Amino acid sequence: MAVKIRLARHGATKRPYYRIVVADSESKRDGRFLENVGTYDPKTDPARVTFKAERVRYWLERGATPTDTVRSLLKKEGLLAKPA
Repeated sequence: MAVKIRLARHGATKRPYYRIVVADSESKRDGRFLENVGTYDPKTDPARVTFKAERVRYWLERGATPTDTVRSLLKKEGLLAKPA
């Protein structure tokens, strides 16, 4: 089972709101997930991002792979360690 940290879309039409979740790579976008580790609201200016930092680090240490979008959000928040 490959585990990914990715976005799950919520909110109304044309009003997206995302949860940052840890999920099995084979589950649907808005389907079953293992844990909710944050939120992302792109409609605010600036975009509002919150993370449960200790849980994100926990999952990254156990091999969870962030998607490209989540990786960029993690870098902006300083939670993604730069490769040595």
